[in-house]
Amino acid sequence: MCMNSPHRHAGFTLIELIIFIVVVSAGLAGILSVMNTTVRSSADPMVRKQAIAIAESVLEEVLQKAYADPDDTPAVVEANRTLWDNVDDYNGKTEADLALPTAVSAYSVRIAVTDGSAALGIAARKVTVTVSRGPDSITLTGYRTNY
Repeated sequence: MCMNSPHRHAGFTLIELIIFIVVVSAGLAGILSVMNTTVRSSADPMVRKQAIAIAESVLEEVLQKAYADPDDTPAVVEANRTLWDNVDDYNGKTEADLALPTAVSAYSVRIAVTDGSAALGIAARKVTVTVSRGPDSITLTGYRTNY
């Protein structure tokens, strides 16, 4: 058999195979990096939705209370959540005061009640509920008027 035969063997050389492996590895590393980022941030919408649900729930509870103290003792803040009967009783309260379920214990809640009359031009209390978890924070604001 002659070495200079016109028949060439088909296939890849070692250099071509190594280059192929390097290119495929780089592409695979890029794809996995994107997948990792996507998976890591996929929980963020859930945390945000839970925070919004907590804030909406607390804000609704506060806004359903009376504008003025029905006991006619505005200087007295009732001792616990079951006795809070007006909007001002919630001022300065946190998740510890609200006794939230343990399922949402990772969230912190702050309630601020201020005079909102200037913003609306009528007698009103401005209720701001802030719910946070780590660096993420949701703030909802509502007004309770004297109707």
